[in-house]
Amino acid sequence: MPEKRAFQLPGYAVALVLAGGRGKRLNELTDRRAKPAVYFGGNFRIIDFALSNCINSNIRRIGVVTQYKSHSLLRHLQRAWSFLRGEIHEFIDLLPAQQRVDEESWYRGTADAVYQNFDIIQYYQPRPEYIVVLAGDHVYKMDYAAMLVDHVESKCECSVACIEVPRSSACAFGVMAVDESNKIIDFIEKPEEPPCVPGKPEHSLCSMGIYIFNANYLYDELERDIADESSNHDFGKNIIPNAVKNGVAYAHFFERSCVHAPEEGDKEHYWRDVGTVDAYWEANIDLTATDPALNLYDRTWPIWTYRPQLPPAKFVHNQPGRRGNSTESTVASGCIVSGETNRSVLFSSCRVHSYAKVDWSVLLPEVQIGGGARVGHAVVDHGVCIPPGMVIGEDEQEDARRFRRTPNGIVLVTQAMINRLSS
Repeated sequence: MPEKRAFQLPGYAVALVLAGGRGKRLNELTDRRAKPAVYFGGNFRIIDFALSNCINSNIRRIGVVTQYKSHSLLRHLQRAWSFLRGEIHEFIDLLPAQQRVDEESWYRGTADAVYQNFDIIQYYQPRPEYIVVLAGDHVYKMDYAAMLVDHVESKCECSVACIEVPRSSACAFGVMAVDESNKIIDFIEKPEEPPCVPGKPEHSLCSMGIYIFNANYLYDELERDIADESSNHDFGKNIIPNAVKNGVAYAHFFERSCVHAPEEGDKEHYWRDVGTVDAYWEANIDLTATDPALNLYDRTWPIWTYRPQLPPAKFVHNQPGRRGNSTESTVASGCIVSGETNRSVLFSSCRVHSYAKVDWSVLLPEVQIGGGARVGHAVVDHGVCIPPGMVIGEDEQEDARRFRRTPNGIVLVTQAMINRLSS
């Protein structure tokens, strides 16, 4: 085949979004939903970011690999992502765990999840030459086509997207070292003592969970891995370290493909793993800043999602002491505010009743804050009704007794917790 031009490369790629993780560190937020299906940013689900990056990068053949508590995720994908046209080779293929290899094995790891769908992937037409493997539970804007060009030019079999993070938090990631040509020379998955970036003792170079493989190499490598009974069948623990050992892994620096609006110039290269309640709260609250690091208003790189048909938000009662007011907050459609909100994110159809106050909090869809209640530094789950006059976020011991309070003081509230208080 003749050498392909850069703009043609996305047409020869298939993206696989790994969306089957349990998300245990989000505690009750993932009791009923997979982590990629968790609400984010007032309108979206976490998985919308990876999928939107694919569409905006012109990679329009996408498989979504699901396993745990996938109903709300699958429903969201059907509602939000059914606009692609199969007759011109655009699609989102839903790939739930089906015991395709044998009648005993569900997905045993991220690499096994891809391996078990080999027979489907290999029949995609035109046959993919590049496989883009993505985590479905991170928040960022990235041009995968730019990474694909880097991958092809590197002449390596495998490329790993990487970003510098504070060394103190690097133990949650795969950490790598690179040579002067950006070839990866060492890779350690979740080390207790992460190595630092040369010349930057407070930072480590970490994997973003974004990989591009030459398809034939990946097929052969996963066949090898699946035959190894000692393997965890995981990309970070097995596939990437083996590629590094064989000298065929290349590091792609996020700064080369991070997407900013044209007018934003040199801005933070924003990427967040929102895998803990503290990180989830912080990333949502970040969006209430006047000039947030993650720009959701950039029409050149839209984040696509499903939104219910709802009326606009409104603020009611033009009366002293009862005037609906929101300051530095994002308020979604269908909300009615007659109390006060400050530095908060309100998802669709929330109600903040008279004399109630919400500070530095994230309210998921259909939350009701009763009259006179005060809620601060909290994440309130879908459909929760906070009783009138209840106070959350002001008394550490009382919060810990009634709800889930994180080490950083964020209070997670679910309806089951509220119900226990009156039983």
